[in-house]
Amino acid sequence: MSVQTAIAVTSADLVLPPTDQHTPTAALLPPPDAQPLDAALVDMQMLLDRHGYVVALYPASIPVAHERRLHTVRSVLESDRIALMKLALPPLGVAVLVRQLRQLSICDFGAGIVASAARLLAHYIYAGALLNSVARLDRVPVSLKSHAKSWVPGSQFAVLANPRPHLIRIGSGELAGPEFGHRLIVAKGQLQSEWVTATLAPAWRCQALHETALPGDSPRWWGTSKMIEFAAYLPDITLVYQLVSSVKREKCSWCGLEIIGDRCEFCSAPLAPAENQTSSPGVLNHGTPMRPGS
Repeated sequence: MSVQTAIAVTSADLVLPPTDQHTPTAALLPPPDAQPLDAALVDMQMLLDRHGYVVALYPASIPVAHERRLHTVRSVLESDRIALMKLALPPLGVAVLVRQLRQLSICDFGAGIVASAARLLAHYIYAGALLNSVARLDRVPVSLKSHAKSWVPGSQFAVLANPRPHLIRIGSGELAGPEFGHRLIVAKGQLQSEWVTATLAPAWRCQALHETALPGDSPRWWGTSKMIEFAAYLPDITLVYQLVSSVKREKCSWCGLEIIGDRCEFCSAPLAPAENQTSSPGVLNHGTPMRPGS
């Protein structure tokens, strides 16, 4: 089975195990201290020659030097067939999204659809963590009161970073979960707790729960290594496919790729206002996502 679009990541731990024998893996784009620029250019050119297009996804927390390397490679190759997508999702959420795009890459979608589907699918990933402190958490809005409570011995916090930021102290509220059928993936750091598996999973009525290794960048993203990261997601690739297919497609006026949403992820050209009409208003523009199957 041929793969038209290569999915690439900045860390091997962002490549979750496939859910079936057809899901391809992702290419690895190492940091500058692990690979010389010449080798990075050769690897990227090989990906382009083999697949035609490359969609590279990475969490916003990667080191600046690593992000700069990605842009340098794209610039030197002068290629508009490389999409660099910096994601606000926590690392485990990025890994979930990467796996969904890996699955979509072997469907009958062009590269422009696969790349722009990332913003759509991100709305259906409920990514969060259980933390022993929010004192160093700077990627999710945290009140001064919560900061003060984080210094109280024994305090634990459940934080949802996506799709809508939400923070509670364990024992003083509930974390709002998805209203669609989902599975939960859990990655344990240095925090000892059964709250995610024994309390959150049943409250969210998740269909299944799986554990995986904690991404290396997660402690930096969450501001502590004493944490347990989790992410709820749409598990059925058929439903994911239908969701992407339900959005009206447009042609990028600059590079000609077929896309969904309000801009092309490869050349960054925005759609003209009159063209920016989808069958599910708001989904790609930070509005309220529609419920899958509706």
